Amino acid sequence: MKVIDLRSDTVTTPTEAMRKAMYDAEVGDDNAHEDPTVNHLEDLVCALLGKEAAILTASGTMSNLVAALAHTNRGDEVIMGSKAHMFWNEAGGVSTLGGVQVQLVPNDKGGRIDPADVEAAIRPDDVHAPRTSLVCLENTHNQCNGSVLTNEDMKAVADVAHAHGLPVHVDGARIFNAAVALEMPAHELCKDVDDVGFCLSKGLSAPVGSMLCGSADFIEEARRWRKIVGGSMRQAGVIAAAGVVAVETMIDRMVEDHAHARRLAEGLSHIPGINVDPDDFQTNIVFVGVDPNTGSTEEFTDRMKEEGVLTAYRGGGRFRLVTHREVGAEDIDTAVDRIAKVASEMRNAR
Repeated sequence: MKVIDLRSDTVTTPTEAMRKAMYDAEVGDDNAHEDPTVNHLEDLVCALLGKEAAILTASGTMSNLVAALAHTNRGDEVIMGSKAHMFWNEAGGVSTLGGVQVQLVPNDKGGRIDPADVEAAIRPDDVHAPRTSLVCLENTHNQCNGSVLTNEDMKAVADVAHAHGLPVHVDGARIFNAAVALEMPAHELCKDVDDVGFCLSKGLSAPVGSMLCGSADFIEEARRWRKIVGGSMRQAGVIAAAGVVAVETMIDRMVEDHAHARRLAEGLSHIPGINVDPDDFQTNIVFVGVDPNTGSTEEFTDRMKEEGVLTAYRGGGRFRLVTHREVGAEDIDTAVDRIAKVASEMRNAR
């Protein structure tokens, strides 16, 4: 039985072109800005995102952490959405390592935060209050069904933040999924925000790494914080080489992942006992609800694993499925059939 792994697009393995590029990579000491392959990757992503400078980090979590540390001081406050990955899934790094307080404002179903809520959350200049020093957005928004923020959505928040002298950081782990879904260049999407990080190791299929992009001054500060958190890179060209192939060859094909996610959602929407609205999903992430009359979500996902479909349980009565390069249309149809079987068996057993 073939196992269909829909836990995340992080499970993707490098292409043969990436493996060859890694083997042949010209390397140097990135800590001294002397790795030519890393430097080339940084130049490529700056052009793609329309920013002055970039830095290679080990992960999207590290990019978000380094960005927050570069923008804040101990005792400051950061504003972000109530469903932000930075708040829920990054081990409290901003607070633990930065001594920074987080203030949450509501995310709507589409991952947006209301500019009026951001305005209201910005602290007055008062000795009793922490200083607000950063506003964070997420695009695409993981917990909000992989939803896309448009450039208008981001600009509306950025305008409020900038009016108060605050920078805007974007957790853009899947920013190219957003750009592809909007049929818009990533630099146009990100033109109104100060910095953005994105993962090489998700839908782009590189084995490891993330890029953080922003102004030259910001990236210099980020380099210092990367060093402090232990992320000083040496001959990192062997990682960056795969990243070069990723950004040169893997972005346009993301339309396939989005089409497969739509195919998946539509197939699942016809299965009694589980709840899916295909119109909720714009990119490569599909959240599925389990009817209580079918059984618990934990049991459902365990049974799916037995049937060879791997998924991520996210709590709240739903699980997440993520499409990626290594899952084709035939795999999607097989997964739907196996999930239908599990749902039927669990309903009949009750």
